[in-house]
Amino acid sequence: MGFQYKFSAVKGVQAGRDYYIAMVPLGLLGKLFDDEEEYLPPEYRAQRSINLTRIPEIRDYIIDNPTTYVFSALSASIDGQFSFVASELDDNLGVLQVDMDAIFMINDGQHRKAAIEEALKEKPELAKETISIVFFKDEGLKRSQQMFADLNKHAVKASKSLSTLYDDRDLLSNVVKEVVSSIAILNKFVDKEHDSLGKYSSKLFTLSNFLRANQRIFKKNPTKEDGEFLISYWDGVFSNISEWRQIENKQICKCSFKEDYVLSLSIMINAFGRLGQFFYNDSLDFEKMKQLDKIDWLRSNPEWEGRIFNRQGKITGREDNVIKTCNLIKMKLGIPLTKDEQVKENERTR
Repeated sequence: MGFQYKFSAVKGVQAGRDYYIAMVPLGLLGKLFDDEEEYLPPEYRAQRSINLTRIPEIRDYIIDNPTTYVFSALSASIDGQFSFVASELDDNLGVLQVDMDAIFMINDGQHRKAAIEEALKEKPELAKETISIVFFKDEGLKRSQQMFADLNKHAVKASKSLSTLYDDRDLLSNVVKEVVSSIAILNKFVDKEHDSLGKYSSKLFTLSNFLRANQRIFKKNPTKEDGEFLISYWDGVFSNISEWRQIENKQICKCSFKEDYVLSLSIMINAFGRLGQFFYNDSLDFEKMKQLDKIDWLRSNPEWEGRIFNRQGKITGREDNVIKTCNLIKMKLGIPLTKDEQVKENERTR
């Protein structure tokens, strides 16, 4: 071999094949991996085509979190000559020497690589930081395509609820978690891990759905005072509805609560989120919430038809239905409807 790249590396074995894990400077990624500008049909590629809309989000994640960002390893194949020179201390520790004429191909991580290159344009000092790359010997297109399929087949994206629970960077997520921990009934009945509830779940709704409900209230990142508003607002929602108090005190069993009432439905939680926007924007008096206990929350209440349920009794979760459900609550509380909301009401009665 002529001129070489030399990487400190660890050698391992998978499926009878050697592979190597090396720490590579971020500034070297653009030199190792060519940009895939030429279009090729999917059957002639070993990767998906790059989605340019994903790059800015990942780039900004690096730039906005220079002391806490973290990336998993890239996976790549080497098409060309290379050798592993083991150290005297351990046969699996050494130096991976790769001919500079070799071609490096990413099997997994192309969007991370592209975003890192974009981040380096704004923060060139990141060039000396490193990312781990798992190198394999290239064995042709079919093998590379199979590697891509295998690496992505079993990948499971974390639920929105769990991502919200673990995310300390997002301001609204932090505020929502504070609300949940501050209100006993929420802390007891919100599923913080899953995005959907099983038939026999002991929870009544999910953290991800509660987050979406609160996203309806704010048009910007919440402040500390906004967090205090949310605690007061949701405390008013739950404390002024006797059915919520009854289930908290075990006077209603969860099974009956889910089957007989609309209160734990996703559309209802989002309708309360929409209602909160009016209390927030118009500084409405929380005393109005005392009227919540006069609403018939049973599924059998015909007032929910055309709002939560269609004529066949099926739940309809479209945005129009969230608006119409919120409309009924507003009217019961004596809050005037907007012109657009009144149009929705007129459509419903036709």
